[in-house]
Amino acid sequence: MSALENAWYKPRSWALALLPLSYLFRGVAAGRRAYLQQRYQARPFAVPVVVVGNISIGGTGKTPLIIHLVHRLRAAGFRPGIVSRGYGGQPSPQPRKVGADSSVEECGDEPVLIAREANCPVVVASDRVAAVECLIAEFEVDVVLSDDGLQHYRMHRDLEIAVLDARRGLGNGQCLPAGPLREPPGRLASVDWVVLNGAVPGDSAALPIPPESLIAMSLQPTFFRHLRSGQRVAAQDWSGSLKVHALAGIGNPERFSATLISLGLEPLLQAFADHHPFTPADLQFDDELPVVMTSKDAVKCTAFAPDNVWVLEVAADVDALLLQSIKDLLV
Repeated sequence: MSALENAWYKPRSWALALLPLSYLFRGVAAGRRAYLQQRYQARPFAVPVVVVGNISIGGTGKTPLIIHLVHRLRAAGFRPGIVSRGYGGQPSPQPRKVGADSSVEECGDEPVLIAREANCPVVVASDRVAAVECLIAEFEVDVVLSDDGLQHYRMHRDLEIAVLDARRGLGNGQCLPAGPLREPPGRLASVDWVVLNGAVPGDSAALPIPPESLIAMSLQPTFFRHLRSGQRVAAQDWSGSLKVHALAGIGNPERFSATLISLGLEPLLQAFADHHPFTPADLQFDDELPVVMTSKDAVKCTAFAPDNVWVLEVAADVDALLLQSIKDLLV
């Protein structure tokens, strides 16, 4: 974590010098939102659009939640599709269909992971409106989930879900660059649901969240999957070395490390920037210890991973009320 990111979550007096820039950012963001909402959001699409996003930068658990919702919607007989900007890829305003075998370099790591895990149509584009229109035109979907895009105000949305990491919360509560927020904390009062990932009683006390809109979520480790062979071992049945190299190119690497510790492992964390383009050298060490990665990172390493690489798979456990609110849009 950089010195600036540390200052977002642990008070540093020098960060106060950035407050004028944060106030400017906040004002520009508010003006942009008002303009785009007034001009574009009265134009609904042919099917409901549900945005799953956040107001902070860094990982909050959006992708596992989206995969969970897709599985549950499909099981209920609905036909969901996903749109994403394709972070980590080569963003283009022209929509691009994503499949399980699509290039991560072109489409981004999260869209490819979702296409593999959720088995539903996925379209990426920097212009999310174009992505939604392509998804509806090319596939028989009856609901669209937007991976991120809470601030993409050109896109009409019928339901807004903001995901927060309970451990990090809103940091120091300031907008960029003095803090981690893309929008002021008060924005949470206007979304339909706030999903608190890793919540324990009392976590929401300091957040500007109406209690009736709060949904608790946790990420449960399910399997260790051998990246090359596909062999699966239940997370609780790991019998390899307790000391492992933990590689994480995600928004919150410390959460990945904490999950491994909760399973009794002793991770040697190697943290990379979010959407890091892994190379073979990143997976090489001077010992024989197992290497454990996230699913998001593993999609970039399939072609060159050595035989000691494992993937920790997780699943979202979330209150069924959230799924029901989406179903209510579709009946």
